[in-house]
Amino acid sequence: GVLFDLDGTLADTVDLILQSFRHTMSKHLDEVPPDADFLRGIGKPLPVQLREFAHGDDHFEAMRQTYIEYQWARHDDMVRPFPGARDAMEELRSRGVRVGIVTSKARRIAVRTMRVCGLEGVVDVTVCGDEVSRGKPDPEPVVKALGELDLTHTADRVVFVGDSPHDMRAGRLAGVRTAAVGWGPLDRRVLQAESPDFFLERMEDLLRVAP
Repeated sequence: GVLFDLDGTLADTVDLILQSFRHTMSKHLDEVPPDADFLRGIGKPLPVQLREFAHGDDHFEAMRQTYIEYQWARHDDMVRPFPGARDAMEELRSRGVRVGIVTSKARRIAVRTMRVCGLEGVVDVTVCGDEVSRGKPDPEPVVKALGELDLTHTADRVVFVGDSPHDMRAGRLAGVRTAAVGWGPLDRRVLQAESPDFFLERMEDLLRVAP
């Protein structure tokens, strides 16, 4: 099996994420934090990320609503698939490899991203951030996907592909191999510090390392 993160791995959403972050921070804080402060949390569920900047529960909820409304209004115009994403997934399935998506996005927005990126119909299972108790970097989402794909007992023959340290940690703790991508928003050194099993420069590289 091959499991994919969604944002920054299959879907090019970084500009939308950062614009949503800046808009939210400018509305609810006196000063907008650097983009790097938000990028460090990419891969974690949005509520976890926003709580780091909120001053209490009411402030957090207001920030969350602002972020979601801004993102939803601009989503379709700003989201694109990374080159070769669907082709790679179709090729994996033609080889008999099970394909899943493990994302920290909530189900509603994840489905919309998959539709805009043309990824519907090539995924066997999708596990979203609002469907687990503990999101990445906890292994729970990856373990859930393994269970739904009936791959729990062959986890060593599964690769989890992602663009953040949180993806690498979740995959490693779940007992699968990990592949870091070179086209996401983070510096390669940040990903290499997590000792992924593979580093992919292009989507096509995945076809050489997939089980």
